[in-house]
Amino acid sequence: MGVTILLLAFFLNLVGRMARDGRTYAALNAVGGSLACASAWMIGFLPFVILEGTWAVFGFVALLRPRARPS
Repeated sequence: MGVTILLLAFFLNLVGRMARDGRTYAALNAVGGSLACASAWMIGFLPFVILEGTWAVFGFVALLRPRARPS
């Protein structure tokens, strides 16, 4: 499910339906990366734990980053 969410976000960005710098994109990356990381942890595959955990952290950092207010 996590990888599906990550691919959905990527696809929607690719076809221009979702901005790469938007909160929805960051949220999908954070949730998808977290789910994929948890799945990798459960099967004991450390390389994917690191990869997907990093992906999730970047998604959460993007969500927490302050947004510029339009002038």
